[in-house]
Amino acid sequence: MGEFERLMRLKEEMRRRMPEFVRFDWWRFRKFKNQWAWRKPKGNDNKMRLKLKGWPAVVSVGYRKPRLVRGLHPSGLEPVVVSNPAQLEKLNPSRHIVYIAGGVGMRKRAQILAKARELGFKVANGG
Repeated sequence: MGEFERLMRLKEEMRRRMPEFVRFDWWRFRKFKNQWAWRKPKGNDNKMRLKLKGWPAVVSVGYRKPRLVRGLHPSGLEPVVVSNPAQLEKLNPSRHIVYIAGGVGMRKRAQILAKARELGFKVANGG
């Protein structure tokens, strides 16, 4: 097992144990009930900012993944967004995994899928 495989396994383990970073007071006020988006607690006496026991976790640098595997797809490939078939020729199938852009229509999507299969790419959102 190489260093890369070890880091990928570590990344997956960290993802499984990662806490859900929630907005402070979302449980207390109705206006925050559906706004879970992270906001840094900044109050002087804020228990969450002080990282007291029993309060939700605060986003910090210690939760970051190893640099070599940060941003990679779980398969270990580098994700690339493609919006036309010509862009596939500049990529390497052993290094990249393809995502078809959201604004691409059905006809061009079929062309991209056909070209990707021909060149041996994995398509993450191929359907």
